[in-house]
Amino acid sequence: MRYVLERVLMGIMAIFTVATLTFVLMKSVPGDPLQTEKAITPAIRANLEERYGLNKPVFEQYIIYMEKMFIHGDFGISFKQANRSVNTIIKNHFWISALLGIIALFGALVTGVTIGVIAAINRSKWQDYVAMIIAVLGTSIPSFCLAYLLQSFFAIQLKILPTAGFESFKYLVLPSMSLGMIVMAAMSRLMRSSMLDVVQQDYIRTARAKGLSRFQVTLKHQIRNAILPVIIYFGPLFSAVTTGTFVIERIFGIPGLGRFFVDSINELDYTVIMGLTVFYAGFSIVVILIVDLCYSLIDPRIRLSN
Repeated sequence: MRYVLERVLMGIMAIFTVATLTFVLMKSVPGDPLQTEKAITPAIRANLEERYGLNKPVFEQYIIYMEKMFIHGDFGISFKQANRSVNTIIKNHFWISALLGIIALFGALVTGVTIGVIAAINRSKWQDYVAMIIAVLGTSIPSFCLAYLLQSFFAIQLKILPTAGFESFKYLVLPSMSLGMIVMAAMSRLMRSSMLDVVQQDYIRTARAKGLSRFQVTLKHQIRNAILPVIIYFGPLFSAVTTGTFVIERIFGIPGLGRFFVDSINELDYTVIMGLTVFYAGFSIVVILIVDLCYSLIDPRIRLSN
C-alpha cells in the first residue's frame, strides 16, 4: 500500500509537471489560435478572447486552467470545434483508438511470444532462422509502408477487406496488422533472448533432473520466468498505442483520438493539445503502475518496494 501511494503521488506530480510544461510551450509557440480563414472583426476577437480567457494575464490563465483540470476534471472548450469540449472529444474517440490498440497489441503479444518460444526451443534450426527473418522484416518495414502494402494486397487485389473507414470489426483488421507487426517482431526477439537466458539457470536443470517432461519444463518454468521482460516492455507500449496511433489512423481513416491530436497541432488548438497531452500522460502513468503491480503476480520472487 505504501508503494502504491508513493507511486500515485509521483504520478500526480508528473501530471502536474507535464501540464505546466505544455502550457508554457503553448504560450511560447508563435501563431494565433483564433485566426481563421476569414478575417474576424475586433469585436468578435474581443468576445472570443473573453470566452477563452485569453484577455487575462498569462499567469492567471495558468491558475484557472490548472484549477479546472485538477479540481473539476475540465480540459476546456476546443478553439476550432464550435462548442465542443476536450472531454467530449476524449469520451467519443478514445475508445476507438483503444480498441484498435488492444487488438493490435494482444495479437502481437500472442504471436510474438509464440514465435520467440519456438525459435528458442529450436535454436540454430530452420524454425529459428525463419522466426528471426520474420522478426527482422517486421522491425525493418515502417508501419505506414506496411499499411499501404496490406491495402494494396488484401483490399485492392483480393478485395476481401475494406481499404479504409470504421463501420465494423473487419475495418480494424488491416490497421491492427500494420500497427502490431513491429511490436510482434520486437516481442519475438525479446522472448527468444529471454528464453535462452533462462534455459541456463540451475532451476531448469533441476526440473529436468526431477523427470519433468519437456512441455512441463517449458511451460511452467521457462516461459513463466522468461516472459517478465516482455511484460515490462508491454506496459509502456500499451499506453502509447491505445491512446492514438497517429499515422495508422490517418491512413485508414479511423476517427480515433490520434487524428484529433495531429489536427489540433496543425490548427494551434491550445485546449485540445493541452488536454490530450495531459490525458496521455495520466493514462500512461496508470498503465505502468498496473504493470508494476502485476510483476509480483507473474513472479512471486519479486517484492515491490521504493
